[in-house]
Amino acid sequence: MRLRRRHRPLAVAGAPRLLVPFAGAGLEPAVLDAALRIARADGAVFVPAYLIIVPFSLPLDSPLTHEVELALPLLEAVELRAIDEGVPVDARLEHGRSLRDALRRLWDVESFDRILLPVSADERAGFDERDVAWILMNAPTETLALRPASGSVRPRPVRR
Repeated sequence: MRLRRRHRPLAVAGAPRLLVPFAGAGLEPAVLDAALRIARADGAVFVPAYLIIVPFSLPLDSPLTHEVELALPLLEAVELRAIDEGVPVDARLEHGRSLRDALRRLWDVESFDRILLPVSADERAGFDERDVAWILMNAPTETLALRPASGSVRPRPVRR
């Protein structure tokens, strides 16, 4: 029996980039599914970015080991799903004093062609309405806000 090796799909130079920022509990399955569909349809590189909030009581460059230990498995799971779906992925880990500050810091050093913003009534799972309003007014590119219906779970497609 041969084992399938996961090969990271190669991003084409100059390919569009789809940023999907998230924090806390990770990406809801419906948001991840939508992001992968959009990236595939656009021939885009999927850029999941986990945002870490650094308390004002600590220096901005503090290591925050506990937060990083929570973030890395979430990012890895998202990357593996993208690889399984054949979508080029380039994950990021960004920190800031707030979610908005972390996004601003990311936008200052990288460019993106589209942003898919997960919205949730539970701010541990996504951006709240104040963050969404700020992002829609300040984002440097086209921004899509996605708020999945509560309890909505889309079955994963069967690959043959």
